[in-house]
Amino acid sequence: MSKLVTFAELKEHRTKDSLYLLLHEKVYDVTKFIDEHPGGDEVILAEAARDATEAFEDVGHSDEARALLKDMLVGDFEKTDELKTKPAASYSNSAAVNTAVQQGSNAMYFVPLAMLGAYFAWRYYSSGSI
Repeated sequence: MSKLVTFAELKEHRTKDSLYLLLHEKVYDVTKFIDEHPGGDEVILAEAARDATEAFEDVGHSDEARALLKDMLVGDFEKTDELKTKPAASYSNSAAVNTAVQQGSNAMYFVPLAMLGAYFAWRYYSSGSI
């Protein structure tokens, strides 16, 4: 059975020397990782003592980043009225969202190139060069 972490305990661990992070209703001790975080320590410290799930998912962390969390797990978060958490089910579509963003990025790259190619083709054929 995993440990149950209270909101008061979560608030106690919000400094760079001892930092707990709440993600998907689970609490992680990220103290040892804070200096290695690619986004810098300020990003993680800004999410201390509150539900960081939305910020974590908005960034679109890699599978490797998610795998690192397993070793940092402290326990489950005790739900109270002091801190409302986001349900984990609302973020289950994150892989689908990431795929959609990547496909949109590809379109944003190829559409302007196709338009540029069409422009030069129009200029070439309308100038009477052929």
